[in-house]
Amino acid sequence: MTAVAQAIKGPESQPYGYLLVHFIEDPDGYAERIYLDLSEGDNPERWNPLNGGEPILTSSLGTQGVRDPYLVRNLETGRVYMLATDLQVWAQEGGLRSGGDWYGFSHHGSTNLIIWESDDLVHWSEPRTLDMSVRPNGTHAQFGMAWAPEAMWVPDYYPEGHDGGRGAFVVYWSSTMFADDDVDHEDPDVYDRVMWGVTSDFTNATFSFGGVLIDRGHPTIDTTMLQRTLPDGTVRTYRATKDNGPKANIWLDATDAKRWWEPEAEWTIIQENIGADWTENGNPGGVEGPALFASHSDDTWYLYVDVIPSIGYRPMVTGNPDKGFDYLESADFHMAPHTKHGGVLSLTRAEYDRLRVHDGHIG
Repeated sequence: MTAVAQAIKGPESQPYGYLLVHFIEDPDGYAERIYLDLSEGDNPERWNPLNGGEPILTSSLGTQGVRDPYLVRNLETGRVYMLATDLQVWAQEGGLRSGGDWYGFSHHGSTNLIIWESDDLVHWSEPRTLDMSVRPNGTHAQFGMAWAPEAMWVPDYYPEGHDGGRGAFVVYWSSTMFADDDVDHEDPDVYDRVMWGVTSDFTNATFSFGGVLIDRGHPTIDTTMLQRTLPDGTVRTYRATKDNGPKANIWLDATDAKRWWEPEAEWTIIQENIGADWTENGNPGGVEGPALFASHSDDTWYLYVDVIPSIGYRPMVTGNPDKGFDYLESADFHMAPHTKHGGVLSLTRAEYDRLRVHDGHIG
């Protein structure tokens, strides 16, 4: 029985189907909201939009736009959290339509994530914010923004006897980080680095900023991760990240370090320039927002890459991530156009049926 089934318990708890969360890039409309697609049966290569392709959730907080959403499950309780970037690029005021620019978004933008949670994937809480800049001592790191969040459940993050239980989420995201005394964010030489922190419930009451996870000396963003257990019991962690430096591309690396978020973890590069051939001119920098997930019924691994500016996801596939990913060029693959930068959650049969019956939401 999988960890998902163990967490949920009850009838129809066996793995079946997948849920894709994403946003849509629409320069002419208000599409920076939450959309959900359900797999066609247990097939992770065919996706059907829920709610007639209309948004499931909209943020009323911060910029009132959400991008880069991700779903992650607490494997002790079964509760699912939705994380998203607080950013509305196409806002009528302050967005690209009215003179806003990416420099401003990334150097003077929101340091909050937008969070929803659900116990059944159709009833969602009201949105709340999680400020990623708050340090354990109550001070704030001088971040320019907090983008592209993901998280991984670590069942033994804390030692025995910890008041809140042993498990926690290690959350990772990208920020420009200024010196503590640069409160006006004037340093022109700052760049995106991937940060990490820990939380048990995605509230600032439990969140603790950890530090830098990836620093290449130039911009890096959009890290996505997945783990697998090797035959000898080693848990290997894989991550795909967008390098936005002089040789922009998506690369894949891996580590066998148990505490993979700590600076001592050694990462080995497996593959670079992933997904370049999905672009019109073979440009490895023309893809971003990678999303890693694995089939729960066989040894197939997927890596979706977001072809920019607005084409959306295209699929990569492998039977062994240690050998890298190849292009999934299949006439059977189906996904609605402009499906961008999200994440995939493995479901149980009960969850799949509930989402199908309710078309993704109650209302």
